[in-house]
Amino acid sequence: MSEQYFDSKLKIFALNSNRPLAEKIAESVGVELGKLSVDQFSDGEIRINIEESIRGSHVYIIQSTSSPVNDNIMELLIMIDALKRASALTINIVMPYYGYARQDRKARSREPITAKLVANMITAAGADRMLTLDLHAAQIQGFFDMPVDHLVGAPLLANYFLTQGIVTEGDDVVVVSPDHGGVTRARKLSEFLKSSIAIIDKRRPKANVAEVMNIIGNVKGKKCILIDDMIDTAGTITLAAQALSEAGATEVYACCTHPVLSGPAIDRIQNSVIKQLIVTDSIYLPEDKKIDKIVEVSISNLMGNAITRIHENRSVSPLFEKKYTDVIK
Repeated sequence: MSEQYFDSKLKIFALNSNRPLAEKIAESVGVELGKLSVDQFSDGEIRINIEESIRGSHVYIIQSTSSPVNDNIMELLIMIDALKRASALTINIVMPYYGYARQDRKARSREPITAKLVANMITAAGADRMLTLDLHAAQIQGFFDMPVDHLVGAPLLANYFLTQGIVTEGDDVVVVSPDHGGVTRARKLSEFLKSSIAIIDKRRPKANVAEVMNIIGNVKGKKCILIDDMIDTAGTITLAAQALSEAGATEVYACCTHPVLSGPAIDRIQNSVIKQLIVTDSIYLPEDKKIDKIVEVSISNLMGNAITRIHENRSVSPLFEKKYTDVIK
C-alpha cells in the first residue's frame, strides 16, 4: 500500500489451498500474513488456531476451494467461525476459485444445486463479503445474501498476449469460445485484443466428455485464442483446438483463469495442437503440472488492489472496466 495510509486493523490470513498466492497478495497490499496454524486431529478433523488478536479488525481470508475441495471448504468454514468468535469486525472471503460452481441449476431431475449450497454454508458461518474471480456462472453472485465483488481475468490474459507480442496490431486474430455459454467471456477478451470472435458448437454426451460439432465464424488463416473460465480434464479445449487447426487456423493458443487440470489434462495439453496455454495462479499448480506449454500469470496484484480498494471504500470497477495495467495505483 505504497503512499497510502496503513491501517493496522486490516489483516490478511492464508489457509492451505494456495499459500504462495496469499503471500504475493499480502505483499501487494503491503501487510504481513496473519499468524495462524492449521492442522488436523488424529481422526482427520481440522483444527485452527489464530495466533494473534483480531478483535475489531477487518479480516480477509484467502482460500480457493480447489482440490482437495471438501477439506478446503471445511477449513474456510471453521476459520470463519473462529474469526466470528474472536470478535473480528468484518470477515471478508477472498476466493479466487469458487468450487462446486458447475452445478448452478437443475439440468436434470433430482440434481442438487451445489453452488447455492456452498454459498448458504459460507453465509451461515458468518462471512460479511466475498471477493472472487471469474465465477463459472455470473448469476452465482445472487446466491449470496452479502456483497460479492466479482473480478474478471480477461484484462490480465489480454495483457499477456499484448506484452509478449503474441498479438500485435494488424494481426488476423480470432478469440474463440469453446461453447455457447462462454461467448460473453470471449467477447470481453476480444474487446481488449480488438479482434473478432468465433464459437465452437459442441455436444456433451456426459460430464467431462465433449464432442466438437461445428465452428461458427471464420478461422481459416487466422491466429486463434481459445478462452474458458476453467480447464478441468482438458477434453473440451483440446478437441476445440484440433477442430480449429483442421479448419485452417495458423496457430492455436488457449487461456483460462482457473487451471483445475485434473486426470488426463496435462497429457492431453502436451499432445495437443495448442501452442501455449496461459493460466492464472488462482489455483496452486504443483511442479508435476508445470509443463513448457503452460504459462502462469499472477492475479496477486489484481486481488491485492481489490482488497485495498474495498478496505478504503473505493470502487473496484476500474479493475475490470479497463486494461488492468492502467489501473494499478
